[in-house]
Amino acid sequence: MTVHRLPTYFVSHGGGPWPYMDGPFRRNFDELEASLVRMRAELADAPKAVLVVSGHWEQRAFTVSSAARPGMEYDYSGFPAHLYEIVYAAPGAPALAKRVATLLADHGLPSGLDAERGLDHGTFSIMKPLYPDEDIPVVQLSLHAGFDPALHIAAGKALAPLRDERVLIVGSGLSYHNLPAMRDDSGYEPSRRFDDWLRETVIDAPAEEREARLLSWADAPCARAVHPREDHLLPLMVAVGAAGDSAGALSYHQDDFLGGLTVSSFRFGAPPAGEVA
Repeated sequence: MTVHRLPTYFVSHGGGPWPYMDGPFRRNFDELEASLVRMRAELADAPKAVLVVSGHWEQRAFTVSSAARPGMEYDYSGFPAHLYEIVYAAPGAPALAKRVATLLADHGLPSGLDAERGLDHGTFSIMKPLYPDEDIPVVQLSLHAGFDPALHIAAGKALAPLRDERVLIVGSGLSYHNLPAMRDDSGYEPSRRFDDWLRETVIDAPAEEREARLLSWADAPCARAVHPREDHLLPLMVAVGAAGDSAGALSYHQDDFLGGLTVSSFRFGAPPAGEVA
């Protein structure tokens, strides 16, 4: 049977180690969790591995985690002590890491391998609800610290062949990421205005226009109020680059996140249909 080309995703990954928490704060992520469960269902048994572009890892060149058994990066603060002992025990995929580095190099994008890098919460916070059995190999790709959107779209285009190799490409960030403004209601209206622009860009615009709009994302309404630093937006650029002409669709949307923020996740391309060989 013909293998279906996998879609790519951009996931607004929530805050900290939320899948491992309980109580009122944890309830902020119930809708996000439900979207990840739907994502697993629509992918069925298609992916043989997941490549996560994490907004929590920046390097001077694109870098790929290559450990066979990746450890954990507890890259958050202020949480109870037991949340610094959690383990998401999915295997790594050294061969896939090398494949990623080769694809990038073949497109003139130097990259490196890092056998010490563990899974940060940009990765394990989505992988835990997505694949709770911890049995799907996962590899992380860093951002390029230059934060050039064109470079990240180019990286996505270089990695597009992985979609035909049953590797799921996920950009993990947040469509809204202004931490100080998350503490009050000052982010509510900027998040809504930027999210309106973002949904119009990635869902309604043709592929060529979509890329052009994302390249000039800083001109969007409230752009810098929403992303003072674009680390959590750049994973979207990689997902869009890998998507090519694939249409965008909304996979998660919430307008009362953490009280009143508007956030979204997106899928690019149709999910697998039927069984995959």
